[in-house]
Parts: sequence; structure tokens; C-alpha cells
Amino acid sequence: MKNKKHTRQVRDTVVKKFKAGFGYKNISQALNIPRSTMQAIILKWKEYQTTANLPRPGRPSKLSAHTRRILIRDAAKRPMITLDELQRSTAEVGDSVHRTKISRILHKSGLYGRVARRKTFLKDIHKKCCLKFATSHLGDTPNMWKKLLWSDETKIELFGNNAKRYVWLKSNTAEHTIPTVKHGGGSIMVWACFSSAGTGKMVKIDGKMDGAKYRTILEENLMESAKDLRLGRRFVFQQDNDPKHKAKSTMEWFKNKHIQVLEWPSQSPDLNPIKNLWKELKTAVHKCSPSNLAELELFCKEEWDKNVSLSMCKTDRDIPQATYSCNRSKRWRYKVLT
Repeated sequence: MKNKKHTRQVRDTVVKKFKAGFGYKNISQALNIPRSTMQAIILKWKEYQTTANLPRPGRPSKLSAHTRRILIRDAAKRPMITLDELQRSTAEVGDSVHRTKISRILHKSGLYGRVARRKTFLKDIHKKCCLKFATSHLGDTPNMWKKLLWSDETKIELFGNNAKRYVWLKSNTAEHTIPTVKHGGGSIMVWACFSSAGTGKMVKIDGKMDGAKYRTILEENLMESAKDLRLGRRFVFQQDNDPKHKAKSTMEWFKNKHIQVLEWPSQSPDLNPIKNLWKELKTAVHKCSPSNLAELELFCKEEWDKNVSLSMCKTDRDIPQATYSCNRSKRWRYKVLT
């Protein structure tokens, strides 16, 4: 394709004649170039003091500056909006572009696609109950928290350790893989308890958990665990507000056994410190590589009795100076003030 640009020598001649006092019409006739071209050369020289070719910004963007601002504003106000929705909104105003173009515009403005964090759904009444629970225990003595027996149930999968594993690989290779099994390859449900003195009993739950089965577990393991941990008769038992835990017959059982049950706020999954022990237990069990459910149960009980250290049980949550705070993900959690 023929280059329509004039040479540097011609552009310098235009500027030289303009400096000498020649008019636009005379310069155009003398050099045989259009008056508009000659005028553009002179305007460029006045602004940049040069006749050299300046670097060009590239192909003009299909999106106007106004449409770009709309895209960035929509993504900032509605973080869950998709690229398809943004693409349709730009098409409605007459600017049809590809999804990758929209993605690049958002990246330049500092907006990137990220996985949204999950958090517990809390109503105002839940927040008030959690705050009331925290403030009501601010005056408790350390001995009271040492007399507390924590409990919970959890599901442990046979191949359920789905944490990310990083490996060193060259490009376009996939020599190292992590085997996965549908539905975790089977799982077991266990109930356990612990206090600051150590871990109590762990029981496998056969079948579906209901109120009657839960009371059987308590009858066979609760008092024995309290005795092994030397909590005495006046210990406090903690359980969440699951319907089978709060059933009328279950609460009557506690009353008949003269066991004090800690009032527990609803929707407070981060409050029970046994969640930390569950994580440590699952990590330790899957390092043993159980091959079937029988081995999984065996390893769970062995790790719970032997390898869950006393230092893990003696957490700072035994300190009664407690309050609730809101973390970065807007999820209420238990915070201990030392």
C-alpha cells in the first residue's frame, strides 16, 4: 500500500516557508499539496515543535470513554454481575465488544474476578444473641472455662482431604495428579468431646442421628469422659442448638442427670473451639491413608486419643474475657481479649 505521508523534507519546507511569512495559499501552490495537509503540518509544529512522526496510540477503542465509565461503575456497584450481562448492557447502548475486551477494561481499573467468600447468614436477632452471650460471660473466672466440656459431630470422608497441593512441573505436562473419588469414597460420622484437660470419648454414629441415638451416646460416653478428664460433678456441658440436641426428652435427660448445659447462641459456627480440633484430626487421619471405612474409623480414634495434643486443647478460648467482632468477610466470630 502506498504511503500517503509526506517526507520529512517536505514537512520541513512547509514550516520554513511559514516562518518566512508565506501564506497558506502560496505554500500550498508552491509545493503542490492540499491546503488542509499543509495546515495540519503547521499546527503540529506549533504544538510539538517538531515535524517528525510521533508515536501513535494504536487502533482506536470501540468503546467510548462514557461506556467505559458505565462498565466500571456497574462492576463496582454490583460485584456479582457477569461478563455476559456487561456485554449485553454495552450492546444496548450501541457498543458491541467481546468479553475479553470488557475483562481487560476492568483489569485496568483494578477489578479482577475472585471467588466470593462464604459466610454464615446472620440476622439481626442472631447478632444480638451472640453479643448477649459474649457480654454475659465477661465476668466468668478461668476455672469456669476449665470446667467446660465442648462437644460436636462431624463427617470425615475416606478421600475427603481436598486441599490444594502444589507441585513443580514443566510447561504442558501433567505427570503428577491427585486421585479423586465420587462422593468422597464413603464417610463416617463421629461425635466427640474435649476440655482444656484433653480429649474425651469419640464415638462413631451408625445410621442417621436422631434424638434417641444422641441420648444413647450421652448415656454411654458423657459421664465417663467427664470422669477421665477429672472435671468433677459440677462441670458445664456445651452443645449447639441442633433440634436433636434441644429436644424436650434430651433436655429432661440433662435435668435428671443434674448436668448444666451452656446456653448457646444460634448461627455461631466459629465459636466452638472443637472446630479447630476437627481440622487437625482430619489432616492427621488422611496422612495415614486409610483404604476403607474400617481403617478410617480406627485411625480417627487413634489420632484423637494419642496425637491431638494437650496444647491444642488448652486454647486461649478458656479465658472468659470474650467478645464478638466482625472480621474481613463480615462474619461474626469469637475473639478472645488477652
